[in-house]
Parts: sequence; C-alpha cells; structure tokens
Amino acid sequence: MTRTVWDSSVGKKTVMAVSGLIMLMYLVVHMFGNLKIFFGSGDFNHYAHWLRTLGEPFLHYEWALWIIRVVLVVAVVAHATAAYQLSRRDIKARPSKYVHKKPRSSYATRTMRWGGIILGLFIVWHILDLTTGTAHPGGFQSGHPYQNVIDTFSTWYGDVIYIVAMLALGLHIRHGFWSAAQTLGAGSRTRDRALKVTADVLALVLTLGFISVPVGVMTGLVS
Repeated sequence: MTRTVWDSSVGKKTVMAVSGLIMLMYLVVHMFGNLKIFFGSGDFNHYAHWLRTLGEPFLHYEWALWIIRVVLVVAVVAHATAAYQLSRRDIKARPSKYVHKKPRSSYATRTMRWGGIILGLFIVWHILDLTTGTAHPGGFQSGHPYQNVIDTFSTWYGDVIYIVAMLALGLHIRHGFWSAAQTLGAGSRTRDRALKVTADVLALVLTLGFISVPVGVMTGLVS
C-alpha cells in the first residue's frame, strides 16, 4: 500500500507537501530564535544552550535537538527525492520543449528547481559553518554561537551566500506553501486568494527575518 502511494504522482506530491510544511514550521521557530541575537550575546547563547537542554529531565542532554535534526533530515530527503522523481517524470512526459516562447508560470514557479538546489547546497554549507565548524572562518568556538555568527557575517562571502539562499528560500516558500495547500485539499475558489496572501506574507516575513541577522552584523547593530 505504501509503495503504491509513493509510486503515484499524487503520493509524491503529498509527501512533498507534508515534508514542506514540517520544514516551514521549523523555519518559523528558527527565525524567531535567530532574532534573539539582537538582544545581545547573553540572550542568544542562553537560547542556544536551552535548545540542548530541552526536554530535561525526561530527555537527556541534546536528545530533543537530535530528534528535531533527524525529523528535519527525513523531511529534507523525502522532499528532495519526491521533487527529483516528479521532475524526471515530467521531463519524460514532455520530451520536447514547449512551443510557447513566453513563460506562462510565475518567476517563483520557474525557479523552484534551481531554488531547491541552492537551498540544498546552502544547508550543507550552513551545517559545516555553524554546527560542525569545519568551514567556519576564523576559530570556531563551541558553546559560543553569538561570536560564531559574528565571525561568519563579518566576511563578504558569508553574507552573499546567506542572503542569496534566503532570497531563494522566500521564492520557494511563496510557491511551495500555496502548492502544498492545493495538494492537501485546502484550496478552493473562495480560499485561494487568502492562501496566496498567506504564502506571500510568510515568504516576506521569513526572508526579511533571516536576512536581518547578516544585515545587523554588517551595519554594526550586532557586534
């Protein structure tokens, strides 16, 4: 039964919708957490430490954080796999290029695939930079996330990579949220306008929220 659902286009779109919404919920929480950096190193570092003690004493140190990470990895892999397979299926169904010279889809729709690739590469870089410290500029300080963020956004390439990725994220959310709603049956003639407005607002708020951190470092507001 599970295999049959997965093999169908509807099943893959459902997997994309559900995994996408899981990642969206995480992004909202993550953005609010990031904004704590504007309250100083004490608040930001305390928040980072709290994430590792979340669920104690029922859960051991960092268990909740690892559960969140595992869920996110499963969601990202499922989302990317379904997207790739749907893309290949679409290409096979239309072996020749469209006759229409003028694109009929929105800019966000046309860039969903490239946006997904950009975000995938960004996730790898982001983990190597601020989680493992492997690609971190300067000396990575475990337990001092505030200073690590300052270090990253004190480099021009760190700012460029992050801002470009967040712009791609905004476009991805704008189209993806509305598509997920349609796939899960939430869309209708009366609700479509509200769903599109919600998608626009979510994309704008998340994009500006995430970008505000490197901008804050660049302007000296966060130092």
